[in-house]
Amino acid sequence: MSGYATSDPDAVAGAPGGLLDLLKVAAVVLDASGHIALWSPEIEQLLGWTAEEALRQRADTLLVAPADRPRGRELFAQVSAGSRWAGVFPLRHRDGTARAVEFRTMRLLDPEGQPHLLGLAADATTVRKVERDLALSHSLVNQTPLGIAVFDNDLRWVGVNPALERINGVPEEALLGHRIGEVLPGLDVEAIESRMRHVLRTGRPLLDQQTVGRTAGDTEDRAYSESYHRIEDIDGRVLGLAMAVLDVTERQQAAAEVAQARQHLSVIADAGVRIGTTLDLRQTARELADVVVPQLADLAAVDVLESVVAHGTIVPVTGGAPAEFRALAVAAGYPTDAIHAADPVGEVATYGSSRFITRCVRSARPVLVEHVDARMLRRLARDARAAQALHEAGAHSYLALPLLARGKVLGTLSLYRTVNERPFDSQDELLASELAARAAICIDNARLYGRERGTALTLQRSLLPAAPAEQEGLDIAARYRPALSEVGGDWYDVLRLGPGRIGLVVGDVMGKGVQAAAIMGQLSTATRALARLDLPPAELLRHLDDIAGSLGDAIATCVYAVCDLGRGVCELSSAGHLPPVLTEADGGARLVDVPGGVPLGVGGVEFGTVEVELAPGALLALYTDGLVETRGEPIDTGLDTLTRLLGNAGPNLQRTGDHLLGALRPEPDDDVALLLVRRHV
Repeated sequence: MSGYATSDPDAVAGAPGGLLDLLKVAAVVLDASGHIALWSPEIEQLLGWTAEEALRQRADTLLVAPADRPRGRELFAQVSAGSRWAGVFPLRHRDGTARAVEFRTMRLLDPEGQPHLLGLAADATTVRKVERDLALSHSLVNQTPLGIAVFDNDLRWVGVNPALERINGVPEEALLGHRIGEVLPGLDVEAIESRMRHVLRTGRPLLDQQTVGRTAGDTEDRAYSESYHRIEDIDGRVLGLAMAVLDVTERQQAAAEVAQARQHLSVIADAGVRIGTTLDLRQTARELADVVVPQLADLAAVDVLESVVAHGTIVPVTGGAPAEFRALAVAAGYPTDAIHAADPVGEVATYGSSRFITRCVRSARPVLVEHVDARMLRRLARDARAAQALHEAGAHSYLALPLLARGKVLGTLSLYRTVNERPFDSQDELLASELAARAAICIDNARLYGRERGTALTLQRSLLPAAPAEQEGLDIAARYRPALSEVGGDWYDVLRLGPGRIGLVVGDVMGKGVQAAAIMGQLSTATRALARLDLPPAELLRHLDDIAGSLGDAIATCVYAVCDLGRGVCELSSAGHLPPVLTEADGGARLVDVPGGVPLGVGGVEFGTVEVELAPGALLALYTDGLVETRGEPIDTGLDTLTRLLGNAGPNLQRTGDHLLGALRPEPDDDVALLLVRRHV
């Protein structure tokens, strides 16, 4: 260290140092004739000769090898004449070996004026080692970028190295003799001195202790890592303590950036799993809001253009025109009334061209307001009450992201920070934009799917009979329920064939969407045309099979029945379809074993026919697999349930149809067509 100070100079002057003990400095005195007059215990330890053996002996004959005696006598003469000499001279150890000894020599005069020679000696190897250690310590202390300070037992500065001078912004001379708080009050003085006292008391070092504060050289708080060690001499006496200081501000900032990057990746990965689990527009919006709260925002709202929700089309917002939105999702990271400041989910809101949300969809660019004031709140909230709610919740930062998919804006993601004191920044904008882009693709897929589903459903319903025509001698109930996801190609029909003869058909085109609905329409139309010829069921299916084969890859299952009320029988043929259920007038219900047939469109296989009695009060049920098939369960389970329910069917056929749908398929994942026919009693 380059300086030393203490509040008690006398204590320092009277305190023995440890360096001489480390060097084991020895003393020997020669008289004017070169005889050994005084012999210290240390020289005895160094050379092995006891005082009894050395005293009154000539030094040159006892301690110097013959070859070195001329040089030794020459040096003795020089010092006796008044010169000083310092250097290394080889002396003979009692065991006969030579020892390199470092000397400091000087002449002494006794009361009679007679000269004596004093030699202060130390092992040269030990001296060189101490010199190297001191040189290395000095080099390290003065050249290291690590700040090093030494304190006395009263916690006052004793010295600092140049690195700590730069960190402190205070020269060493302004520190010496002072305590930390007297010079650098901007540091956490209480914590630092508490650690110092702990180390002085226990002797156990403290490593990598974190402190945040500012020195005289700082304009803002910085982070420091400090390590404390107690300093003791070779006898264990406590001299003070040393503190090593490293500015870790940049390291902590880098670590924080890495942690933030990891968090962002985690949020993005989470979004990939949680957003877009369905093709439902509203569900996708809710998933987006739930992902960004609370990881990114305290409050989030997803608003989609009304044209997207209502019609499945995207009408761009241009010029000074207002924008009409439908609120699809709102989420908060904690219980707060601020959630009511957002537009209620499901409602339509119109925002003028000056509003931030309108600007976002018009420009297709994020809108970042780092610091929101009262005036800006009026451009965020729908009305004064909502603005007040945001203000009371502490909304201080706002970020709006366009939901941009395939080059078109679908709506916005609006984010607010209330309890999180950090304002949104460019990194938040980057992450939120990534999440919004992922969600926008899912929302657009849901829009396109919804539009296609609407088209398919419209086509499907237009091809089905509005209601089965009343037939003499029969009660008829029909139900069609589209899947919650994709619409398929299920259909039913009731056909008048002639006096007392009724044709019944239920079919299911494999596939989904508009294509399946279109194929269903062609097969349904063909069935009606063929039914006019009053063909037997098996022959009608053979013609349908030929037609299906001409429609490309069209595959469909179908069951066709002809009820002859005059004879009281019903003939049935099946093209790979599930068996109908026949319920007798006494309530006994069973599956009708129709000879198996392959689906329409496969070709090359004959269709069989079965005839069953249709007695007065008997009930015949035709249906598609969506009514009885459940993922993860054998289809026999659904068939057994259907048979049991039909065995308990009441007199009202319409209610029976509703009951079956409610019990078996309240929320179908596949289309359901159901046709119930009961012969009058």
